[in-house]
Amino acid sequence: MNIREVILDILLEVEKTDGYVNLLLADVLDKYDYLMPQEKAFIKRVTEGTIERRIQIDHILDTVSKVPVKKMKPLIRQLLRMSTYQILFMDSVPDASACDEAVKLAGKRKFSSLRGFVNGVLRNVSRQKQTDVYPDAEKEPIRYLSVKYSMPRWLVEHFLHLYSKETTETMLRAFLERKPVTLRLEERLSQVEKKTLFRTWEEKGVTIKPHPYLPYAVQVGKVEGIGHLSGYEEGFFSVQDVSSMLVIEAAGIREGQTVIDLCAAPGGKSLHAAAKLSGTGKVLSFDLTEKKLARMEENRLRMRKDNMVTALGDARIYREDLCELGDVVLADVPCSGLGVIGKKPDIKYHVTKQSLEEIIVLQKEILKNAVSYVKPGGILMYSTCTVNPAENENMVEWLCENHPFVLEDMSACLPEPLKGEGAAGMLQLLPGIHETDGFFFARLRREK
Repeated sequence: MNIREVILDILLEVEKTDGYVNLLLADVLDKYDYLMPQEKAFIKRVTEGTIERRIQIDHILDTVSKVPVKKMKPLIRQLLRMSTYQILFMDSVPDASACDEAVKLAGKRKFSSLRGFVNGVLRNVSRQKQTDVYPDAEKEPIRYLSVKYSMPRWLVEHFLHLYSKETTETMLRAFLERKPVTLRLEERLSQVEKKTLFRTWEEKGVTIKPHPYLPYAVQVGKVEGIGHLSGYEEGFFSVQDVSSMLVIEAAGIREGQTVIDLCAAPGGKSLHAAAKLSGTGKVLSFDLTEKKLARMEENRLRMRKDNMVTALGDARIYREDLCELGDVVLADVPCSGLGVIGKKPDIKYHVTKQSLEEIIVLQKEILKNAVSYVKPGGILMYSTCTVNPAENENMVEWLCENHPFVLEDMSACLPEPLKGEGAAGMLQLLPGIHETDGFFFARLRREK
């Protein structure tokens, strides 16, 4: 088993099918489940990193290679990309090893005649890796930001149109930072139970850092599979970003209420809402596919949430049985995903200007139904994982103009560092500025 060859095949498949790397990677890691944890981690790191840094890597390769990246054979192109990533961004891999392994792979995959080319290009990358090869920041600011932070130029222009240069660069930098895994601990756990849990994790080398926003949120590192941690099978915690937890905090859910989650997968908000109900009330969780539903149901059972019901449901199709049923309705609608590029790097290559317009149409389709499911006086929580105002503030404005809803101050429900930002009833979280993913949510109360 050559794990670099596994990486090469994933990258070739991504290029061939224009597929999403997280899905391909999950299938491959499942297929090679017998590999050592560090081997799986290497496959994941190099695959995701190569895709995340692709624009930057291609620029560097074009400066050291006589053959432009676009004109290379697909296998050689991907082989050079993944090897360049190892040379530039992985101190644990000696440059010579990255070069030698790439040359061997070229020969093994019937490109023996190009072994010298591969070796020469990668040795040039190694020799010049301390050299500043970026475009001039003053003369070509957009191209500079695009290459340095590996972001398509049109998206750099899009962000600069929406935000200041300083904020844009802060976000672009944050997208490339390695993200810790964030866990939501069940609030029912006592301090003694939490300390015992943390001690067992630390004994296995896991690092633990409390999140500054919420007392039950922790960031963990050096984890070889969340499912192997003590307390996982007992339902003591679940994986969830703090931005998602804040939606449930801002909703102000009370015991005995009915909560409807229209686009629930992967189910984090539904599980959190069920926990807030403390075994009372009901959470109705819907999503579109059997596969997503199975995952949600698996987590519901593991977290022992008997007051949560999962079911198939297309949020675009109106349901009479849900009319005015929800005390709280969660509409975490499909979006462009521009706020979570740091966790899903290939989003930036798939999103287009046209898709940004199309997603707004879909969001309105869902909201036209969602508003009917809220009881008079009830709460609609609208949320997205993007930083695009057309999908966020503008959508809330459209909703309030066309339906009997008003924005409601949610400061009292937010943690101290964010209280001042929730008074308007909306909150835009920005990566690098807030300690969360890029995320937006709004609290709206139905008037009649």
